Amino acid sequence: MVAAMMMSAALVTAPSSSIEAASGLPAQGLPRCSAKLRLRAATSVVGLSSRVALSSAGRVSSGKLRGRMEVAGGRVNAAMVSSTVDLNARRPEVETAIDEAMDNCITETYLNDAIPSLGPKIRGKVRDIYEAGDYMVLVTTDRQSAFDRVLASVPFKGQVLNQTSVWWFDNTKHITDNAVVSAPDPNVTIAKKCTVFPVEFVVRGFVTGSTSTSLWTVYNNGVRNYCGNELAEGMKKNEKLKANIITPTTKAADHDLPISGDEIIEQGLMSKEDYEEVKDKALALFKFGQEVALKHGLLLVDTKYEFGKTSDGTIVLIDEVHTPDSSRYWIASSYEERQSQGLEPENIDKEFLRLWFKSKCDPYNDKVLPEAPKELVAELSWRYIVLYETITGNKFMLPTTKESLHDRIVRNVQDTLHRLL
Repeated sequence: MVAAMMMSAALVTAPSSSIEAASGLPAQGLPRCSAKLRLRAATSVVGLSSRVALSSAGRVSSGKLRGRMEVAGGRVNAAMVSSTVDLNARRPEVETAIDEAMDNCITETYLNDAIPSLGPKIRGKVRDIYEAGDYMVLVTTDRQSAFDRVLASVPFKGQVLNQTSVWWFDNTKHITDNAVVSAPDPNVTIAKKCTVFPVEFVVRGFVTGSTSTSLWTVYNNGVRNYCGNELAEGMKKNEKLKANIITPTTKAADHDLPISGDEIIEQGLMSKEDYEEVKDKALALFKFGQEVALKHGLLLVDTKYEFGKTSDGTIVLIDEVHTPDSSRYWIASSYEERQSQGLEPENIDKEFLRLWFKSKCDPYNDKVLPEAPKELVAELSWRYIVLYETITGNKFMLPTTKESLHDRIVRNVQDTLHRLL
C-alpha cells in the first residue's frame, strides 16, 4: 500500500475555563493562554540581549546561537538562559485569519479530475496522494487525525505541516537523503516514487502519551519490555528516559501495531542491513531534532519517521519530519518544576485535543464522535503556527487572496508537473 511520503510561565492556549471544561482536567494542569511565551533554553544568544524576538513583521530573529546542548542522555537543564518570544503584534492578525478560515479548510482534494496525468487519489488520514510517473504528489490537508481517525478540520494545518517538513527535510540532509523533489505549493510536496518500508520508526525520549500504543499507556498497564526495549521499574508519567529508544509499529490498515526490531527482521518486513541503517538514521534525526528544539526552548519528546528505497536502492526519509502532528513538543523551562509537582508538561502539540476527546467519548470505538469546540480547533491552529515560526525562524505566510485553496493547489501542481514530466 502506498504511504504518505515524504513554549516558563504561559503558553498560547484557549481560555482556561474552556480547556478545563473540555478536557476534564484542572486548568493548572494544562497550558495557559498568553501573548508572551517565556522560554528558557540551554543555549547562549549573542547580539539580542539573550532574547529571541518576534518582530512586528512576525519573523523570528535570533542572534548567533552557541553552547553545548545535552538532551539525549542527561537531565533536562533549562536554567541557563531565558529567551522571550513576544507575539503581541502577531496574534491578532493570525487569530482573525484563523476565524475567517474556519469554514474554508482544505479537507478533500480532487487533483486527478483537473490534471489528467495524475493517477487515482489515495486518501490517507491527513494526506491525499497521487501518482505522477516517477513522482508522488502529496497534498497535506487540514484534516486532524488521532486515535486512527479524523477528528476535525483545522485552518492552515496542512500548510503548517507541509512547510515544517520541508524545512526539516532541507536541514537534515547531513543525516539522511530524502525523497523531496519540489514543494510547489504551501500544501504540496512532490517526491520521488519509492518502495516504502511497511514500518513506522517511532522514537521516544520520555514515558508519556494517551493513545493505546503510547509508551505511558503500555507501561502503566505493566509492560516492561516494549518493542525490544527493557523499561525500568518505578517510572512516572512524563519522566525522561535515560536514553532515546525506538518502538517501531507496523503500518496496519486500521491500527498501527507495536513490533520489535528482531520481529521486523524475522517477518521479512526489512532486511537486517536495511533495519540497522534506518534505525541509526532515525536515532540521529531525533537527537538532532532535540538539539534544534532545545535551542528554541522546546523539548522534542517523541516522533515518528518513515523511510523508503528509491529505484537505485538508496534509503531515503519520506512522509513528514518533526511536525506537531507527528511529534510531541513540551516547554523546556517549566518541565522539571511541573514534573516535580505532578502536573502535565506545558505542550505545544495536539495532546490537549486528544485529552478532550478522551474525556468526552471512546475515540477508538464510538461510531460517532462529538464535534470539537471551535475555540479548541482555533487554539490548535494557533499552536501549530507558533511552533512553525519558533522552530524555523520563518514568518508563516497567511493566504492573501480569495482564490480557493483547491484551485491554487491545482494550478501550482499543474505548472510544476509540466516541467517535470
